[in-house]
Amino acid sequence: MRVPPLVIRHAPVLNLHYCQQVSEGISLEELQLAARNHALPLEALRWDITPVGLHYLLTHYDIPDVDPVAWRLEIDGLVQSPLSASLAEIRARPAVEVAVTMECAGNGRIHIEPRVVSQPWLLEAVGTARWRGTPVTGLLEDAGVADGATDALFTGLDRGVEGGEEQDYARSVPLTELLQGDAILAYEVNGIPLPPQHGYPLRLIVPGWYGMTSVKWLARITLLDAPHDGYQMRHSYRLRQEEDETGDPLARIQLRSLMIPPGIPEYMTRARTVRAGACELEGRAWAGDAEIVGVDVSADGGESWAAAKLGDDSLGRWAWRSWRFAWSAEPGEYELCCRARDSEGRRQPLEPTWNLGGYGNNAVQRIRATVVSEP
Repeated sequence: MRVPPLVIRHAPVLNLHYCQQVSEGISLEELQLAARNHALPLEALRWDITPVGLHYLLTHYDIPDVDPVAWRLEIDGLVQSPLSASLAEIRARPAVEVAVTMECAGNGRIHIEPRVVSQPWLLEAVGTARWRGTPVTGLLEDAGVADGATDALFTGLDRGVEGGEEQDYARSVPLTELLQGDAILAYEVNGIPLPPQHGYPLRLIVPGWYGMTSVKWLARITLLDAPHDGYQMRHSYRLRQEEDETGDPLARIQLRSLMIPPGIPEYMTRARTVRAGACELEGRAWAGDAEIVGVDVSADGGESWAAAKLGDDSLGRWAWRSWRFAWSAEPGEYELCCRARDSEGRRQPLEPTWNLGGYGNNAVQRIRATVVSEP
C-alpha cells in the first residue's frame, strides 16, 4: 500500500504561540521547532532521575555562547546594595541539591482541538533532575530587598524576536514565592556542570512551576515594584480564549500522570503489542502545588478504574512519584489510561480543555494496545 507523503505547509502568521491550525498537515515552522526542542522518550520514565540527555528541552531562541570567565550575575533594581558576582563566587556560596520534576506548560498541546500552531508537544515534555546551586533567598538577603519591591525579574542571555518584539528572554516571579520557596540558582545538573542547552553557566530553578519560569543562561536579577510587563509575561504563557483577553498567568504545574507504554512498538505508528498474561504497568505522577495521593489505571478507556500502588516519596516534595499496577492482559484491543489524584481532592480530567495557547492540558494519557497470545 502506498503511504501518502507528509504534507508540509507554511504557518499563515508569524505569531506561532497563538495561531490556530486551520488546515491539514504540519507546518515547516512547527517542524523546525520540533527539531530544535526534544521530549522525554516515555520508556525513560523508568529512571527516578532522568539522564541529562533525555530530559526535555525547550529553547526559545539561540543557545548563547557564554564566556564563563567574563560572565557575571548582576543584581539590581529595588535593592539596598546592588551586587555583581562571578561564577566562582556563586559556587563558593552555601549550596543545596534538590530533585525537581520540570514540565513545559505546553505539554499535551497537540491533543487539543482545534489544534494550536506552536511547539507540537505530545505528552513527553517533562523530566526530573537533581539540580545543585545556591538558594535565591541568600543572594537577595545580601543585596537587601528595598521597600516596595514585590517581584524579581530574571533575565537570560538568549535573545530573539517574538510577537514582533526583539527581546531578551525574561520572566518575573513574586518575591513571596521566592522568599518562602525552594528556588535556587543552579550551576550543576545530575552531578555535572550545566550543559550549554540547560543554561550554562547559571540558571534559575523554581520547583513546582512550569518550566518557562526557570530562566536559563541567567545574567541579571532585578527587583521591581510590579510584575514585569515584557512579552513573556504580558502575552505568552497565559490562559485565555481570545486574543484580546488579558487571561490568567500560568504558574504551578497541574496534576499529571504518565505510563510507560507496555509491550513493544511498531516503528512508524508506535502502536503497542503486548504478550498475554501478567503485565506490570508502571509510570510516574506529579503536581506542582499538592502531594500525589494515588493513581488509578483503566484498560477500557476510562469506563472503569483500579488503584495502582504508589512508590515512596524519597526523591522529595518537588519530584514525581512512581506507581505500578499488575494487569492481567487477555487477548484483545485495549485503551490504557492512568489518572492521578492529589491531596487537594483533585483528579486529572478525562478530556482536555481548549485555550488559545494550548497550555496546561493535563487530560489523562491514552495508549492503544493489542494483546496477543502468540508473539
